[in-house]
Amino acid sequence: MQTTPAYSVPVNTEQAVQHNGHEAEATGPAREPGMDRQEQEQRREYRTLLRKFWFAAIVSLPVIGLSYPDMLPGLRDWMPMGSLERRIVWGILGLLTLPVMLWSGSQFYSGMWMALKHRSANMHTLIALGISAAFLYSVVAVLFPSWFPEQALAEVFWDVTVVVVALVVLGLALEIRAKGKTSAAIKKLIGLQAKTARVLREGQELDLPVEEVLAGDVVLVRPGEKIPVDGVVIEGSSSVDESMLTGESIPAEKRTGDEVIGATLNKTGSFRFRATKVGKDTALANIIRLVQDAQGSKAPIQRVVDQVAGYFVPTVMILAILAFVVWYDFGPEPRVVYATIILVTTLIIACPCALGLATPTSLTVGVGKGAEHGILIRSGDALQTAQSLNAIVLDKTGTITRGEPALTDVVPASGFTEKEVLGLAAALERGSEHPLGEAIVQGATARDLILPDT
Repeated sequence: MQTTPAYSVPVNTEQAVQHNGHEAEATGPAREPGMDRQEQEQRREYRTLLRKFWFAAIVSLPVIGLSYPDMLPGLRDWMPMGSLERRIVWGILGLLTLPVMLWSGSQFYSGMWMALKHRSANMHTLIALGISAAFLYSVVAVLFPSWFPEQALAEVFWDVTVVVVALVVLGLALEIRAKGKTSAAIKKLIGLQAKTARVLREGQELDLPVEEVLAGDVVLVRPGEKIPVDGVVIEGSSSVDESMLTGESIPAEKRTGDEVIGATLNKTGSFRFRATKVGKDTALANIIRLVQDAQGSKAPIQRVVDQVAGYFVPTVMILAILAFVVWYDFGPEPRVVYATIILVTTLIIACPCALGLATPTSLTVGVGKGAEHGILIRSGDALQTAQSLNAIVLDKTGTITRGEPALTDVVPASGFTEKEVLGLAAALERGSEHPLGEAIVQGATARDLILPDT
């Protein structure tokens, strides 16, 4: 004998837990407050990174133009090598570069500090060291040019600091934007879920939020309504449009004992079904979880990049120190100056602008674009493997269709014209809810046919 859960009032699990002095937050495809918070945080971070980029990009224009006055005839005459005017201009450029390094590049220093606390090094470590070394070298070149053995060595690298910061910050902003697009695709999937459900409890029909439906509840579905959760039909029959999940354009006939899937659309009849999977256990919730997991997963090539970065950063730092030691021990006088120049040059040249950004950005964009077009990529491994495919086998019709039938051709019998046959067929199907009938009517409308009264 089938029974319904013995509740005399609607049960709100979240409220019940809070009533007992605990904190609770409902989650699942019907309610995802974390998604809204995550989206707001991503937008805020994206806007902040974009402001940092534009600030660094605007500052880079005068910095690049005035850091190398010998390349421009007018500036070369106004600021000859070794002149006081050149040092003053370079000093002003240094003051412009300082806020770029400290504000636009602040995330590199915080990232380096977090890595140091875990006794490791990452890309942020090398970027922070590179731009800092370029800045400090430039400060010394402006304030103490006499320390350098040759006047040509007393050059500034403000442009290295501002350009590297601008490019890497732009890459971070693009990655955040790509993740935002993936989150928007996930929100579209969440929007497919019904907001309420008509549940039968103790002989009463109750309209409840879908997150309050419990496994074992009897749910009533009327024509034109979305099925709120997964379950099994126990009474009645109908045709259900499952194209959002299967791609099949023809509704599936449902009778007693058949399974129904949440977020699919009931077309004609009404029926009752017993809920079997609710909340995070529904088919739609599993699809959403797949997209989220894929967004956070790493492709094999990205794991290689991470491993390379793990060795690359400390290797560069060790090579820079070794170069300093070698020049200090065996180089010409002034040894300290030459050794310092080699140290700084090694760090600046090795400063990465794309190694740690290109792969995760590409992966995030790929997963997001797929979700926007109804293609679910379950992992980074699958996405990388797809590049080597040379054949695709589809198991059934509807997999790559629009999910709805469309009229393509009309072949009339002898003695009839195409317009006559289509007009009569469309007139007969005008009141039909069947997908094939609707396709015929839409086809006649697209051909500007006037339908006769039937």
